[in-house]
Amino acid sequence: MIDAHLHLWDLQRSAYSWITPELGPLHTTITAERAHAELTAVGVERAVLVQAEDSVTDTEFMLEVAAEHDWVAGVVGWVQLDAPAVAAEQLERFTADPAFCGVRHLVHDDPRDEFLALPAVRTSLRLLAERGLPYDVPDAWPRHLAATAELAAALPELTVVLDHLGKPPHGKPDFPDWREAFAAVAARPNTVAKVSGLQVRGEPFTVERIRPAWEEALERFGPDRLMWGSDWPMTLLTAGYRGTWEVVEQLLGELTDEERGKILTGTARRVYRLGRTGDA
Repeated sequence: MIDAHLHLWDLQRSAYSWITPELGPLHTTITAERAHAELTAVGVERAVLVQAEDSVTDTEFMLEVAAEHDWVAGVVGWVQLDAPAVAAEQLERFTADPAFCGVRHLVHDDPRDEFLALPAVRTSLRLLAERGLPYDVPDAWPRHLAATAELAAALPELTVVLDHLGKPPHGKPDFPDWREAFAAVAARPNTVAKVSGLQVRGEPFTVERIRPAWEEALERFGPDRLMWGSDWPMTLLTAGYRGTWEVVEQLLGELTDEERGKILTGTARRVYRLGRTGDA
């Protein structure tokens, strides 16, 4: 199995300005050793590390971890997409490392609502497409989900990864609006989605709670375009790694072996072009 969405951070290396003391168990350095223990406890062999800060320092940190730990299947890092010349230089450097497998920008923390449509960003994203690198979009609802569909339509050569199913508002009045925007993203054949980050702090994380979003994802994307990710350590605020996995495992248990294999391994391997080295 491949966990397609896991975070590490070192508070001595970088600022991670969003990680404040109010976040309790997240306000500490999250080490590779601690993460590996969580993976091993539930039988997950490998994981893709995903950026937690829009900085070169964070990406360099993850690549260093990948070089030291063979359970790291790949690294989704950051480049400065709104400066194409800078992005090109960073991509040239980062892609020399075989672990570098994708790019993400914390668009939900960016004050520019139009970020995904900026001409400079589109130019940089074409550079990703030329290199076969996918682009992850986090926390898209409500500000960026429609823009994600528009981006995928405008750049059909780019693989767009919708993290966390676009952050569905479980049980909220705007769930139908999320569903409509989510369907528009799924309608683009160059999109895939991660079954990750579905927990909401202060709310129960249960099969019943996330089933509507899960069933929508299966219907719209199908197992061929879905991948599972824990979003740990964010889950420390809710069910933890094991508790999150057990909920998803129940839903996966309703599928065929082939369908489970795609969501747990096949889609991530294809989208991020992960090699088999180190796989169990």
